[in-house]
Amino acid sequence: MGALVDGVDDANDDGGANDERGAAGNGDAAEDAANVADTLVLDPVTDDSRARKATGAYGTARPEGEPAAEGEPGDEDERETPEATLQRQRRAALARRRSKSVSALLLLACGYLLQVAGIVDSHAPFVVFGAVLGLLTEVLMPSRARKMTRQLRRAQFTPPARQMLRDALLLGGLGRLDVLRPGGTGALLLGAVLLCWALHFFCQAIAGAVRTRRRLPIVTRNIDASALRLSSSPPALFVKRATLRLTAVSALTTTGMCTAAVTGDLAWAQAVAWCCCAGVLAGTGWLATWLLPGKQVVSEDEALAWLDQWLAEYRPTVGMYFSGGAASAYQANMWLSTLAQLDERPLIVLRERFMVRKIDATDIPIVCIPKVTHLMRLEHSTLKVLLHPANSGKTAQVLRIPTLKHAFINHGESDKLSSCNPYAKAYDQVWVAGEAARERYAQAYIGVEDKDVVEVGRPQLAAIQPAGTRTAADRAGYLTVLYAPTWEGYTDDPGHTSVLMAGENIVNALLADPKVRLLYKPHPMTGTIDPRAGAADRRIRALVREANAERDGEEPSPEAVAALEEAAGELKALTRADVGRHADEVERMLRQAAPEPGRAEAAAEALRVWEEAYWAARPSWQHRVITGSRPGLFSCFNEADVLVSDVSSVVADYLSSEKPYAVANTSGMDDDSFRAACPTVRAAAILGPDGSGIPQLLHSVRHPEEDTLAPARAALKVRLLGPAEPPSLVRFNRAVQALARAAEDREQRLREGERGQALAEALGEDEGR
Repeated sequence: MGALVDGVDDANDDGGANDERGAAGNGDAAEDAANVADTLVLDPVTDDSRARKATGAYGTARPEGEPAAEGEPGDEDERETPEATLQRQRRAALARRRSKSVSALLLLACGYLLQVAGIVDSHAPFVVFGAVLGLLTEVLMPSRARKMTRQLRRAQFTPPARQMLRDALLLGGLGRLDVLRPGGTGALLLGAVLLCWALHFFCQAIAGAVRTRRRLPIVTRNIDASALRLSSSPPALFVKRATLRLTAVSALTTTGMCTAAVTGDLAWAQAVAWCCCAGVLAGTGWLATWLLPGKQVVSEDEALAWLDQWLAEYRPTVGMYFSGGAASAYQANMWLSTLAQLDERPLIVLRERFMVRKIDATDIPIVCIPKVTHLMRLEHSTLKVLLHPANSGKTAQVLRIPTLKHAFINHGESDKLSSCNPYAKAYDQVWVAGEAARERYAQAYIGVEDKDVVEVGRPQLAAIQPAGTRTAADRAGYLTVLYAPTWEGYTDDPGHTSVLMAGENIVNALLADPKVRLLYKPHPMTGTIDPRAGAADRRIRALVREANAERDGEEPSPEAVAALEEAAGELKALTRADVGRHADEVERMLRQAAPEPGRAEAAAEALRVWEEAYWAARPSWQHRVITGSRPGLFSCFNEADVLVSDVSSVVADYLSSEKPYAVANTSGMDDDSFRAACPTVRAAAILGPDGSGIPQLLHSVRHPEEDTLAPARAALKVRLLGPAEPPSLVRFNRAVQALARAAEDREQRLREGERGQALAEALGEDEGR
């Protein structure tokens, strides 16, 4: 019930709660696509097709001319392409979603019509049942028919408007039933209901004023911002959960009036209505206290002046600039440990307010500056260098600051075209891991000059254990295979992700080996662009669940489970934000002030302990679907004996371990052309779209003496990631310092130029005299 209430509230309320969804770039079309993707899982791979994948690509075909057996697909079914099948599923999903919308609209209409019929015929059951049906539909509609909820909102038929109409018809029904009479008790009930509505809208006005007054031009984290007069959040039920409040009041008043319609006595209806008025009035009065001077935050000018003063005191020298949607936070999080280890004073600069909460645990000060006019204040700070792990539309705004030097560090390197985006030429320098990326830019002809490309390695890969740290298949004889495909991307390139064309085949082939343990870790953005990828991802998860249901083995010891619980508690204590779920930005800034020294190091150690405990507390025979931020990708690398992936940065990062890996070829090219086009594939085993090559891959991992690609992996590691000496962190730190000196040199030349111009002007004035 709690989840349902939250769904009602989240689907209808604003108050800044929708900022994250808007910033993430999810419009109605994107949400519709996500809904379709969710429904596509209702039509999973059939048993026959799954059997063909498990044995068909590796099994026996029906002899030519032999009729199909009963229950086996005939030639007509076999001619249906995967694309046609997916289109059929999408049409079915759209039909189901539309039927839900139509059903919700019909239920609303039926409720109103029943109320009208009850008024016309003076029939109490119709009046009562119509009101109850409308209210129940209102509660269920946001979670069951989101599309219709949005369409009604666009038509200005909002939840308050719909409830007002129900209340009006219910009062009319009471009048028609001769329960609500003019004057006396009837007037008291009518007055109470009208007062409830007046107080609701008054509360909304107060809530809007409170939200406006508490919206600072900046958002901070890991900074003592108490000088901004921060305070705790106002009550969420009155400031941001308007629909929940309205639903609760409506449920109470509707129950009271329906009782009056049945019994003919207005006493209970009056008591309930006046109690609701008193409750809303008291809550609104409490909310209004946040408008008093003692609870107000500083003005915009005062907040910006405080920011200037803090920047002058902290004196940052290098910053990481990041802007993006909710699902892209991982692109910044992967650089936190590197940024914290630099010999500088680091700062994280964000542009979206919700992103402050998406950044992982760190001690680095975080400042979110949403407006570009306020962002320009960085020009007068001590910042010299900004590092950019991703491109975004808002990046162009910060590039206008002349006192800063900008380096594009990317969030991963691969052979995909997106790793050589023409946007890169807008930066002062492009930092890459190794020689291969330098050549990739040279061959792309996108305007990035070789002198602006700096090889710095990949500092964050230090956590990846090298091959030989643990013997392959040492977990009760099981071989651990990590399947980590990339997402579909923004292009129509068929080779971008293997999930669509080869994912189920690869997983079926791996699950067919009784001594393989599969770790499936999909990209967090899988399905965000193409609903078909989301549907395929969910079918793969279903395959893993089914395979686990058919397996059995030794369970982890109680001591291992207890150790995981203890590690989880320690990690939660170090990383959780000490704020409530509905705390606003101001309260979060108050609660997440400057951390205790060494907190980040303690959290990193607690995470390492938790990850070790996580794997020890999981059965060694059990397949896993791994989503979310924990355990991390690098922890999965360390647990795996072999990787199966796509052409992506995952391959390059995994190569630092020099363990075997395979890449799915869904590009349509032959294997030789595929290797020539993608340098990261040159030391990999290549898998076909049908999963062919899996048995050979597993055999080579189980028999290292037959692994002919080991020397190629060692050589490719140096080519992709750079030399082992000096360490990557050292090279990265030197690159930061060199770019900072370039910024200082530019500033010095500008000052000298200004002095020279001033001197020339002074001499000119003297000669004029």
